[in-house]
Amino acid sequence: MRDSFLEKKDNKNSLLKKKILYLCIEKGELSIAALSEAIGASVPTATKLIGELMDEGFMIDMGKSGTSGGRRPSIYGLNPDSGFFVGVDVRNSHASIAVTDFKGGLRLFQDGIPFKMEAKESAIHQVASSIREFLTMKDIEWNKIMGLGVSLPGRVNPITGYSYSFNLDERRSISDILQEDLNIHVVLENDSRAMTYGEYLGGGLKEKNMLFVNVSWGLGMGMILNGHLYYGTSGFSGEFGHFPLLDNGQMCRCGKIGCLETGASGSALVRMIGEKLSAGRASSLAAKYKENGKVNLNDIFSAIRSEDILAIETVEKVGTNLGKGLAGLINIFNPELVVIGGKVADAAGDYLMLPIRSAIKRHVLNIANQDTSIKLTQLHKKAAPFGASLLVRSRMLGML
Repeated sequence: MRDSFLEKKDNKNSLLKKKILYLCIEKGELSIAALSEAIGASVPTATKLIGELMDEGFMIDMGKSGTSGGRRPSIYGLNPDSGFFVGVDVRNSHASIAVTDFKGGLRLFQDGIPFKMEAKESAIHQVASSIREFLTMKDIEWNKIMGLGVSLPGRVNPITGYSYSFNLDERRSISDILQEDLNIHVVLENDSRAMTYGEYLGGGLKEKNMLFVNVSWGLGMGMILNGHLYYGTSGFSGEFGHFPLLDNGQMCRCGKIGCLETGASGSALVRMIGEKLSAGRASSLAAKYKENGKVNLNDIFSAIRSEDILAIETVEKVGTNLGKGLAGLINIFNPELVVIGGKVADAAGDYLMLPIRSAIKRHVLNIANQDTSIKLTQLHKKAAPFGASLLVRSRMLGML
């Protein structure tokens, strides 16, 4: 599979083949006539290209269409077993892996793989080793792996494969090291954008304009605008957490004062609850705070599940702050859909979503509010690795 046209220099026929595959990803099974019209080629040319794609294993004849009356045309679609893509979401202390087939179906998912991410080349080699070990254990044929997508927190340049959170030698990017170790195509991506793409292509969504907000330790965002993942001029779009919205005097990790992240993120949640416990507020968290001088996110999530009043009140405050920020985004972008995901959203659920919706209703323009749906993530922990696997497929097909 690594010797297919996907890895070779583009010429007219390979570009048309990629366009055919892209159309099948986007629209499903299609007839030769429909594909011919969509790619701007003659029916004989489209027939030839589809035949080659079938010979190469990428497409299959799906049989006759269900159209009533007249001669029913054959329709063609993607062969899910023609190859696999791997997505890895790398965190500071763990990783998760997803394997998708060529059609985009999720074949395998594993969360909570112990791992320590460091700004060292040895850590990247360990990522490669872990991937090989996982796939071998799951009996995935290595020669059928077509590409690897890696999701990392922080600023990432997907073109150069360079992470600004885990700085290595500028002459050797994370992507370069992984490609050398694994001998497959590698794409590096920011976690929020990977999650966005996972929800967009794999979450059963039809909207062409959507925002995905990643509420984790920090606050990030990905944007699908007119059906395409939006990067901005320098590839650093989506820094929603650093919108200067709050008048709380809090220093953000970026060095600025009053960023939205200081009142609407996991780190904000930990700080706010710590301040209240320090002031003597009653809570099931009080004993742990007294013993350790702090609580962490997992402690807070447990308290939420136990319906601790302090934890719920503070999550609601986070939701209200986030809803105000989202109201501004909805007024600017007028999206069809806003999806809320990330570690805090997964744990807090409706305790976070209800104040978000309430704040949006208060602050957004009525006409925009009527056209925008607000939803909780459908993919949860799967979103980032799943999205990363779909991103590498899209880049190899020239969709991004």
